[in-house]
Amino acid sequence: MINKDSKFAFFRQSAWLMIAITAGGAFAFAVHKVASLMPGDEYSLFNTLLSVFNLFGIPSVGLGTVFAQQAAAAVTEEQRRQLAALARAVLRVTFVIWLVLAGATLVFQNQILATLNISNPAALWITVVVGLVSLWLPVMMGLLQGTQNFLWIGWVAIFNGVGRFLAIFIIVKWLGGWAAGAMFGTLLGALVALGVAAWQTRALWLGPGAAFEWREWLLIVGPLTAGLGASIFMQNFDMIVVRSFFPQNNTELYAAGMKIGYGLIMFTSPMTAVMFPKIARSAALAEKTSVLWQALGVTALVGGGTALGCTLFPELPLKFVYRAKFLEIQWLVPWSVWAMLPLALANVLLNNLMARRRFAAVPWLALVAAGYGAALWVWHGDFLQVAQVLGVFNLLFLGVCVWFTWRRAPGTPT
Repeated sequence: MINKDSKFAFFRQSAWLMIAITAGGAFAFAVHKVASLMPGDEYSLFNTLLSVFNLFGIPSVGLGTVFAQQAAAAVTEEQRRQLAALARAVLRVTFVIWLVLAGATLVFQNQILATLNISNPAALWITVVVGLVSLWLPVMMGLLQGTQNFLWIGWVAIFNGVGRFLAIFIIVKWLGGWAAGAMFGTLLGALVALGVAAWQTRALWLGPGAAFEWREWLLIVGPLTAGLGASIFMQNFDMIVVRSFFPQNNTELYAAGMKIGYGLIMFTSPMTAVMFPKIARSAALAEKTSVLWQALGVTALVGGGTALGCTLFPELPLKFVYRAKFLEIQWLVPWSVWAMLPLALANVLLNNLMARRRFAAVPWLALVAAGYGAALWVWHGDFLQVAQVLGVFNLLFLGVCVWFTWRRAPGTPT
């Protein structure tokens, strides 16, 4: 039998997740091959709404990590009962949060439509509905991750990508739908993922409950949400700025060029997914583990190799995903992958810090994210400048993570 904490198990699980997430991601990327058949303005809007969808999930991003952490550390029956009660309570609370966000969207609908140049309000409201799934899915995925159920984490990624692709293919290719239709396809794919994850974790969140301490739990969720939310913000805010300030007839090109850099984050995420519950469990048991350095090394190797390949052959990923007209943006591909590589490395270190509940870095990471948002809102003269600003602040983000990883408390296991 194979020890789950062995080096072989780490690389075996990482390999499966890389295969699964790559397969799911390949279908998610194939979505853009179909979606790019829409008019350029509609395709740009679709990418912007995907970024809004990702930002919608920030209030619950810390929840997924907390549930992964607590599920990994739930070694007694009492802790498992507390986990079940907590999961049900959080699902109710996040629904209320979603209602508040939906209400705010209704109040400021006209301003949002004008800022993002949305002509069909249905596209916005479908995105709001997808936002509810983005609030619930991290809870279920956190439970899967915490129990080290990497098999079904991988299958959820595949079902999400395949479901999204098939729905968008039918809606856009056959039925002639535009951005609103593509977002409806995204909703269907996300619902499939949520359903599978909820079914696989039903024994955890439907089990008997027990009283838990809300205050202590919130003191953990707050920093986790801020820290991981800062990373999500760094990945998504640029598309909103481009959509808001650039002529709509060519923002689709920026979306295509930068999508390759976003793919680098997706491609290197399996190592973090495998690493987190192992570090959370080793921290709970005061054990020492080398899994951080394994994950960081593989991420650097895979990410660096991918970035180098995209630098030497920038047209290849565009040819794989897009039509010939998008090849004119191939000059942006190297900038996008090298701008995102520091964030991929930072995410490994960030998840290590969060798994160990070392939250001293969080205010600084939030400050970097806020500075990035302010800087990009001011300096966005052209697509190159947007990518450069993103790259600079991603380096700062990585620097903060490196600093707080290095200056750990004496005797802290790594």
